[in-house]
Amino acid sequence: MSDQAVNIIEHVEGFIAPLLAEMNIELVEIQFRREGHGWVLRLFIDRQGGVTLEDCTAVSREVSRYLEVEDPIEQAYHLEVSSPGLERPLKKKDDFIRFAGRRARIKMLEKIGDQRVFIGTLKGVEQEDVVLTIDGQPHHFPLAGISRARLVLD
Repeated sequence: MSDQAVNIIEHVEGFIAPLLAEMNIELVEIQFRREGHGWVLRLFIDRQGGVTLEDCTAVSREVSRYLEVEDPIEQAYHLEVSSPGLERPLKKKDDFIRFAGRRARIKMLEKIGDQRVFIGTLKGVEQEDVVLTIDGQPHHFPLAGISRARLVLD
């Protein structure tokens, strides 16, 4: 990801996080990247019980107002707001706690044994380790060592 994309993401996140907190909505992820039809600023939002189309519309409207006034993005782009879907990313410690009991895929920064990817059932978090049950056995993965994690369908 380019420095420009990172700066835009950080700028937008700085504005949107407090706004979404007021709306009782969680910002799951922001993406800013070039795709086939041009640049896309994509916001993934969630809330307890899931987001509705009305939630996405309200967030899109509020963010659009801000972006029109502040104009932090030089190039033309499309704004998209959606839910993270059934296989949502797990990024924060609270995500691993919230989705305990669900199946997850964890990719580590470095290999543990001879593998980097693990799939199992989230048990929760103990101190700074994510606990994943694999074949009936609990395995501990340091949060700081996780490259990516997401829910997976059964």
